[in-house]
Amino acid sequence: MQTKVDTLMQAGWAALIALGIRVLEALALWIVGRWLIGFALRLIGRGMTRQKVDPTLIRYIQNAVGAILNIVLVIAILGFFGVQTTSLAALIAAAGVAIGLAWSGLLSNFASGVFLVILQPMKVGDFVTAGGVTGTVHEVGLFASSIDTLDNVRNIIGNAKIFGDVIQNFSTNAYRRVDLTAQLAHGVDVHAAMALLKTALGGIPNVLADPAPDVEILTFNLAGPVLAVRPYCNNKNYWQVYFDTNKLIRDSFTTAGFAVPEQHYMVRTAAAGVAAAHSA
Repeated sequence: MQTKVDTLMQAGWAALIALGIRVLEALALWIVGRWLIGFALRLIGRGMTRQKVDPTLIRYIQNAVGAILNIVLVIAILGFFGVQTTSLAALIAAAGVAIGLAWSGLLSNFASGVFLVILQPMKVGDFVTAGGVTGTVHEVGLFASSIDTLDNVRNIIGNAKIFGDVIQNFSTNAYRRVDLTAQLAHGVDVHAAMALLKTALGGIPNVLADPAPDVEILTFNLAGPVLAVRPYCNNKNYWQVYFDTNKLIRDSFTTAGFAVPEQHYMVRTAAAGVAAAHSA
């Protein structure tokens, strides 16, 4: 009896030791596999960077290749333990179909992400309005993209929402227009004010000479004429030109001695009208 117990214990210890060795081997395979995957992704990134491929496309390809290689690594480890990987692959495919039907929104985001990468209506670093958010593109991902707004808040937006809506890319063209207004008083010489601003706008840093700044009469209100002041600049200089132009309008009008705009009203009463009729 004791001999049988000893035999069973020895067999149990041998099985546990064998299992422990297999687990350690699987762990080593996982560590080495993960390192090789990371090394391969870095090689892909460096190679595509040398070829001057767009950073958005590089990150997209790295994510896709990384996901595929990790799945292959998991299947290889399961095969190492003797799991029938053929059945597992069929199971994964069936689960993929079921998940795809349930998560059609994610697939829509994925498809939109593919088109965003291929068509490139926006790239990393572009200043855009996309999906209702205005800011600088931080990343175009597999399912969602991130945009940093002007107040440095990161917004994560589904690619389907971005691709299905209007995308305004302010960085695509060589320049953009700054739209400002200048209020004049009724007694100010409009032509003198327009000439003054047109001359002074050329002195603001980063304002383009071609196209030349526009200064025209935009409209009239109770205070007097309103001028449209529109210099042109590169997108990266937009806010600098915007604030400098506002300061220029104020300083130029003050130096020229233009009157401060005031709203004027004329009030007529019925009694005054009757008195005027009697006196006539």
